[in-house]
Amino acid sequence: MTEKLFTVENLRVAYPHSETEAESWAVNDVSFSLLPGEKMGLVGESGCGKSTIGRAIMRLLPTASQVEGKVIFRGDSVLDLTPFQMRKFRGEAVALVFQDPMTRLDPLMTIGNHCLETLQAHSPELTKQQAKEKALLTLEKVKIPASRWSQYPHEFSGGMRQRVAIALALLLNPKLIVADEPTTSLDVTVSAQILQELTRLCAEENMGLLLISHDLAMVAEYCDRIGVMYQGKMVETGKTENVFKNPQHQYTQSLLKAALHIQQEQETGNIEQETAIKENPILKITELQKHYTIEPNFIQRIFKGEGQKIKAVDGIDLELYPGEILGLVGESGCGKSTLSRTILQLIPPTGGKVEFLGQDLTKLSRQEIRASRRQIQMIFQDPHACLNPAMTVGKSIADPLLIHNLANAEEAKKKVLLMLEKVGLTPAEIYYQRYPADLSGGQQQRVAIARALITQPKLVICDEPVSMLDASVQSQVLDLMLQLKDEFELTYLFITHDLWLARFLCDRIAVMNGGKIVELGNTKEIFANPQHPYTKTLLSAAPLLARV
Repeated sequence: MTEKLFTVENLRVAYPHSETEAESWAVNDVSFSLLPGEKMGLVGESGCGKSTIGRAIMRLLPTASQVEGKVIFRGDSVLDLTPFQMRKFRGEAVALVFQDPMTRLDPLMTIGNHCLETLQAHSPELTKQQAKEKALLTLEKVKIPASRWSQYPHEFSGGMRQRVAIALALLLNPKLIVADEPTTSLDVTVSAQILQELTRLCAEENMGLLLISHDLAMVAEYCDRIGVMYQGKMVETGKTENVFKNPQHQYTQSLLKAALHIQQEQETGNIEQETAIKENPILKITELQKHYTIEPNFIQRIFKGEGQKIKAVDGIDLELYPGEILGLVGESGCGKSTLSRTILQLIPPTGGKVEFLGQDLTKLSRQEIRASRRQIQMIFQDPHACLNPAMTVGKSIADPLLIHNLANAEEAKKKVLLMLEKVGLTPAEIYYQRYPADLSGGQQQRVAIARALITQPKLVICDEPVSMLDASVQSQVLDLMLQLKDEFELTYLFITHDLWLARFLCDRIAVMNGGKIVELGNTKEIFANPQHPYTKTLLSAAPLLARV
């Protein structure tokens, strides 16, 4: 019988709490094991204890946390390792890939120096040249070219930063990788490439993988076994195929139902929409360009002269009609988010026009642009990052009303309380007083939606608004967005890397690659008969529960 690589026995974790708070177990009596080369997925809603397990394994919990039970790696108790042994254990034995790559990357260090520092700390016998060669090979595995060696994290897109974080985890050839939502910010093609690479390495190197995720389709496609977490407990575990085909626990059944709800095909392109397309567009983009120049260093200036030019948005023509939902899909770094920020004039375009309600936004003064933003609002990917932690929910939502002089303080409060009711945060008076830190991810995103809609905009740009949420909350937020769209007569530009989400929600889809729109059409036609090779690649890479 194969010796177990890794075992968790009766694990219980409680975070530090004040004397007035009752003790609460974030993880409560969880047991599971992994064999060498085995891939296990941990799924469950936000706050169920998935990430706490990952941090407990690596002993990265806050100092005063209470931990009971056993964590055994190849016969050794991880909870009893000395600080020196833990330093070697982290990286060489077990590597952790975080959801947010910026928690792993130093903004003051180049990508190359990140790699060299890791190798020098754990493999001091390597020369600098040997270390660089090994690092470049590892970066190549996650599709990061050698030309980006000297760049800093802020010069990379979110997806590219996550690739770097995964490369850093692979550098020391660990025997187990704990991947905590490793592809949340990645598009389907890169996500598929990285997970294929991770699973290939698992087989070749006999390496274990603990994949923590809210993406059920991804876990179904890449994991041998699955553990379903709910309120700190493991409520169901077994072979992935068996659990998905015949879920036993009520919570597992509800998770699958929510995920399948999003992946089922909708009747898009209805009569109302076809009528709307005959009207004048609410937004018209003509030959829009946004080019960046990477400043050369001293040596490059001597030999090459000018810096390298990146065409993030390269001559885009696009029309968006009143009442429609237009999906913008494409891989990380293709220019989707740059396009949205250029539309809003948050970054000035290099060339082209952005006409909103017949007015060219590129010709407006700063004051006029600010006034126009009352009519165009944005919902971001990470609600936590766009909500001020020092402001209550009520003040955050009221802020746009006060900025645009749409209400006095008393009127603003009434409008905010009504909007909280609309987005399902009830009782509204209680949520009005709360701070973002008191809310779950799904509740924070509802606050972000309320904040975007409080000025009664005509157009809402949604930049990956549900990618960080688990399946059940995703489904709730999407249904809410559809309901509010009808109630407030909204038009959505919906940016996503999740193709099934785009099919669920959008009337038309624009596929973006390399700063250009390579295919545009009715959602049903794009999925039934994709024309461009890149669209076909995207569709073949997207994990689908129905395939399991």
